[in-house]
This record gives sequence, structure tokens and C-alpha cells, in this order.
Amino acid sequence: MARIAKRQDAVKSRESRQHISNAGEDLTSLIVPVIRLGASFSRAGESIAAAGGQTLARWLVLETVGEAPETVAQIARGLGYTRQSVQRVADLLTQDGLTQYAVNPAHQRSQLVQITSFGRKTLSSIQRAQRVWADRIGSQIGEGELRKAGSVVDNLARILKTQ
Repeated sequence: MARIAKRQDAVKSRESRQHISNAGEDLTSLIVPVIRLGASFSRAGESIAAAGGQTLARWLVLETVGEAPETVAQIARGLGYTRQSVQRVADLLTQDGLTQYAVNPAHQRSQLVQITSFGRKTLSSIQRAQRVWADRIGSQIGEGELRKAGSVVDNLARILKTQ
């Protein structure tokens, strides 16, 4: 049986990774905490969505079509999900009366997902729970820190989008 070589270079100290700049090292040090933060946001999102009897995925679709109807493909692109997974969620939301499909004047075969009045009430209850959560967490961090973090995240997302 062949042995797989251990990849020790992935965990070497800053001094031993001389080929990476300080800015590159700082970005690398940010990646794991941001991934953990994403997982924490997902857990919090599931808990918040439960206030309206929904899941995070269902909440995100409701939120997306809460302002204006969109196609499944548009929703998927905006959320960074696959079209198939959004289609499944949209079908379930429609089955539960939270959304409905509507004719799309711009495309015959691609219907619009549109929020219903029941969906709007459900979304409002989730948004209320989210505001309570955001106020509680945000007050612990502070407005200035959150603005700085938001600016860095926006800039990083913009740069990564072009890569």
C-alpha cells in the first residue's frame, strides 16, 4: 500500500514561508477565521429563519424576491447557489404558499418567482428576529469597527470577483 506524503509546508511558520509577502501572510491568516465566521453566520441564520418557520435557504430566497420578482437563475446568481438548488427551494416555497410563479414578459420559458402576502408576513417576522439579533451583536462590536470590517470585506469581495 502506497503512503501519502505529509504536507508539512501548509503549517510552517511565517519565518519559514519567505516566499509570501506580509500582506499575503495577513490575508492567509484571515481566511480560516472568515470561513469560521461564515459557518457561524449560517448557524445564526438558521436560528433566525426558524422564527418564521423557515430555513436559511428559504429565507434567502424570500428576501431576494421580497423587493421584486426574479427568475430562479437570477436568484441563484445573486446568492451564489446552483440553479437546481434554488429551483428546489422555490418549488417548496410555492408549494407552501409563500411564493408563486408568474409570467415573465422578458422570457417565455423562465417564470418569475414572486412573493405572496403570506410570504411577506413570514419574511417580516424573520426580518424582525434578524434586527433584534443584529442590534444585540452589533452593539457588542461597535459601529466604527463594523464599518471598517464592512469596508475590508467589500473590497476583498470586489477583488476576488475579478480573479
